[in-house]
Amino acid sequence: MNEILQIFHAAIAAVDPWQTVSAGLALERKRLLAGERIYPLDDFNRVLVAGAGKAAGGMGRAVEAVLGDRISAGMLIMPKGASAALQRIDPALAAHPLPDETGQSASLKILELLNGADEKTLILFLVSGGASALLAAPAAGVTLADKKTVTSQLLDSGAAVDELNAVRKHLSAVKGGRLAAAAFPAALLTLAISDVIGDRPDVIGSGPTVADRSTFADAWDVIIKYRLQDKISARVKRFLERGLAGQEKETVKPDDPRLARSAYLIVGGIGQALEAARKKVRRMGFACEIVTAALQGEAREAARILAAKALQIQAGLQPGEKCCLLYGGETTVIVKGSGRGGRNQELALAFALEIAGSEDIEMLSAGSDGVDGPTDAAGAVVDGMTVTAAARLGLDAAAYLENNDSYTFFNELDLRGGGKSHLKTGPTGTNVMDLQVILLRGSG
Repeated sequence: MNEILQIFHAAIAAVDPWQTVSAGLALERKRLLAGERIYPLDDFNRVLVAGAGKAAGGMGRAVEAVLGDRISAGMLIMPKGASAALQRIDPALAAHPLPDETGQSASLKILELLNGADEKTLILFLVSGGASALLAAPAAGVTLADKKTVTSQLLDSGAAVDELNAVRKHLSAVKGGRLAAAAFPAALLTLAISDVIGDRPDVIGSGPTVADRSTFADAWDVIIKYRLQDKISARVKRFLERGLAGQEKETVKPDDPRLARSAYLIVGGIGQALEAARKKVRRMGFACEIVTAALQGEAREAARILAAKALQIQAGLQPGEKCCLLYGGETTVIVKGSGRGGRNQELALAFALEIAGSEDIEMLSAGSDGVDGPTDAAGAVVDGMTVTAAARLGLDAAAYLENNDSYTFFNELDLRGGGKSHLKTGPTGTNVMDLQVILLRGSG
């Protein structure tokens, strides 16, 4: 297990927000360099910093290290429990994955801060995974409780992140480019750590500073797809219906002139994490394949696919041969049971059932943010003996999976057996989706 944990931690270290922002941002002779963009600081009277996300603290500290007292003011929203050792930027600690009043209040303060900007203002907006929930300011006519309920309903239904965000954008006063509209005519630079498949700026954090191609019709289609039209609140239903009728303003579209001074730079993502993991694996003497950075779909089905490939490759290995398969992405869970868990723990438990009895196969599935669902675990590590060991302790792995109770399964397995299958890292301060590491060895 030690090797598989080393690989995971190497991947996480590569997407540390301090490191990624510092690599993408520099100050040189009173000019701020960001990728290919150059901002002469003498052209601006004020520099503001705002943003939200699980990596906001580390990103903010990196920006402060570059700009120092050139920062006039700022606010960053991060999850409760996150470190906030900031000097010139005000922190706000809010709830995730469901928004709370602290997030709403801080979001309104950010909106007010950006509304006061002029053409002599430079705004750095820092966005990372978790921003969709942390940056929460409902549209007029919708309450925070409404948004929390519909978010929870969509999550429990297994909605993909782009589907979830299509709805959240259209119920928001800040998402879907609305913060960019508020900031105009200021110069706006967004620095992003991506937690979405394909690194799409309009999906990362629900795209508060970029154009949105989704429409009220798309948002309503998501509600219909998951049969929620009679379950969402009357206010949400009425608001979406008004949007469909053209009676509510659409999100900001690509041709909007208020985006003219807005730039976007992705400084970190799953690709960097996987490449760092690959390098670590090769140094350990394993052959390695990055299978995909876009794993998605239902967690149990993904587990079947991963297990089938692992079993096939392992069967062809010669004694002494070692191989590693790497995956990145984000699966979903359709909640039908009453248990506790998250997509990584569910995937790991399903994988363990698929490979039960097989030797020399080990798999880790974990969230890069250190949090898997509404639990204190990042994920789990399993092998071909996990199910057998559990059965000896009186634990029926299949029954736990059926009840969506993977958290309880791994917790009980470790408590009764003295093992360390449950992976509990605590919040990592970054977020680039999930990682799966499979280690295979030739039998014999």
